Amino acid sequence: MRFPPLTVVRLPSLRRRPPVELHDEVLKEMVLLRERTPDISGSVACTVDGLAVACDPTVGDGERTAALTAALLAMSRRMLSMSGRGDLEETLISGTAGFAAFYAAGPTIVLTVLAQPGTNLGLLRLEGRKTAAAVAAIAARMR
Repeated sequence: MRFPPLTVVRLPSLRRRPPVELHDEVLKEMVLLRERTPDISGSVACTVDGLAVACDPTVGDGERTAALTAALLAMSRRMLSMSGRGDLEETLISGTAGFAAFYAAGPTIVLTVLAQPGTNLGLLRLEGRKTAAAVAAIAARMR
């Protein structure tokens, strides 16, 4: 039995890169965050589906960090939904070498902030939420 040759159909990518303007403005906010809070060693902003928007400074592999952030966001939201605890504001992970804090920045962006051991967690939460709100406003303006 003979089959006709396969035809390759190229579908448009469903994962679009965030616009350059979004990258530039979000990166400015992330630099300001690091300048205001000296214990912060870096941050990554990504879309909820795991595409990196900006990294300050380059945090290891930004693309991999973005993918893991998206997975953690999904699990955190699921846990809050199952337990009836409302919408996600932040997730904080404490490790032996510091902290990783994740902030919802509107419905489309997640801000990951990496901090040193001994960081003032109250200041981290305050400044992280402030930056997440600024990033959410930027993303909403660019939609």
